Amino acid sequence: MKYVVQEGSHSIAEAVALCRPDVIAAFPITPQTHIVERLAELVANGTLDAEFVNVESEHSALSLIAGAEACGMRTYTATSSQGLALMHEVLHAVSGMRLPVVMTVANRALSAPLNIWNDHSDSMSQRDTSWMQFYAESVQEAVDLTIQAYRIAESSDVMLPAMICMDGYVLTHTYEPVILPDRALVDEFLPPYEPEYRLDPENPMTFGVYALPSDYMEFKWEQQKAMENAKRRIIRANREYRKMFGRTYGNGLIETYNMDGAEVALIAMGSICGTIKEAIEHMNGVGLVRLRTYRPFPFDELRNTLKDVETVVVIDRAFSYGFEGPLFSEVKAALYTMDSRPKVCNFVVGLGGRDTRIADVEEIVEKAKKLEGGEVVWFKLRA
Repeated sequence: MKYVVQEGSHSIAEAVALCRPDVIAAFPITPQTHIVERLAELVANGTLDAEFVNVESEHSALSLIAGAEACGMRTYTATSSQGLALMHEVLHAVSGMRLPVVMTVANRALSAPLNIWNDHSDSMSQRDTSWMQFYAESVQEAVDLTIQAYRIAESSDVMLPAMICMDGYVLTHTYEPVILPDRALVDEFLPPYEPEYRLDPENPMTFGVYALPSDYMEFKWEQQKAMENAKRRIIRANREYRKMFGRTYGNGLIETYNMDGAEVALIAMGSICGTIKEAIEHMNGVGLVRLRTYRPFPFDELRNTLKDVETVVVIDRAFSYGFEGPLFSEVKAALYTMDSRPKVCNFVVGLGGRDTRIADVEEIVEKAKKLEGGEVVWFKLRA
C-alpha cells in the first residue's frame, strides 16, 4: 500500500498500471491528457510493460483498442468531451462484440460553444451504447473503480465495456491524498485476462458478424442480459474489494448518506456529491442518494431507498434538449410503478463547469420543498 498526494490524473494512471494492461491507445484531449501522459511515462521508463500507441484521433484509439481486445489483450484508453463524441460509432461496435474495454472519461462539456470545463453532457450522451457507466465522487473512488471495473467487465457472464467517469479538473487536476493498493493484492483481486474467445490463427473465428433481421434482436437481448448480470457482479466486486482493501462504496450501485428518516432526498452523481454531503450535514430530514452506477441503472435499489421519502430532488449536470434532465427521466421511470410515489423535481446545475456551492445546495432544497412535483428548474440562470 502506498499513500500519496498527487494529481488525480496521475493516480488514475498508476491504478491502470496496477491492472497490467497489455495495450494502451489514446489521443490527448483536455482534461484527459495528464492520464495518458503519465501512462506514456510509465511505459517509457519500464515501470509498465505495455504497448503504448499514439494515434491520430479518438476514433482510431478505440478502434485500435477493439482489435487488441479481440486478440485477447487487456486494454485501456481515456478520453473526454468531443473525443468521446468522435468515438460514438466504435462504442457500439465494442459493446456489440462483447469486448471488456475499460476507459476513463474525464467529464467535460460538449461544444458548441467551446467549453473545456466539467459537466456530464459527454458521457450521458453515450448512455445507450451498452457500456457500463460508473461515476466517481473522489479520486480515491476513481482509483478503486478502475481496478474493480476490469474484474466486472471481464466476468464471463458480463463481457461488456466500462466507462469510469470522473469530473474533469475537479478530480483530474486536483491534488488529493490517495491510497494506491499493493500490486500483489491487485494481482490477487484481478487475475490475468483469459477470454474464452479471441482472434487466433490456430482457432479461427469472426467478431462483429453480419446479422440478418432473423438474428439481430437475439444479439441485443444477450447484451441486455449481460447488463443485468453486471448488477450482481458490481455488488460482489464492491463487497470483495472491501475485504481485501478496506474500502467500500454503498452496495456498489448506490450509496446513501443521512437517509435515515429523511423527508427530502437529493439524487446526484459525481464530485458534486461531496458538496451535497457538506451542505446537508446539519439539515434536518435531508439525505443523499448517490448513484455510483448509472448503467446498469439501479431501479430496484432506488425504489427501496425512496419508498418513505416525501420529496425527491434530482440534480442533473446534463440535459436532454426538448425534454428534461436525463437522470430525472430515469428516476421518475423507476418510481412510476410504486403505489405511493414521492414528489419528484429536477434541478439542472453546473453546466459548462459553473460552480455549485454549499449555499446553492441549501437553496435548492428550500426551493424544492415549495414545488408541486415534475418541475424542471435551470438553477441560477443569469438574468
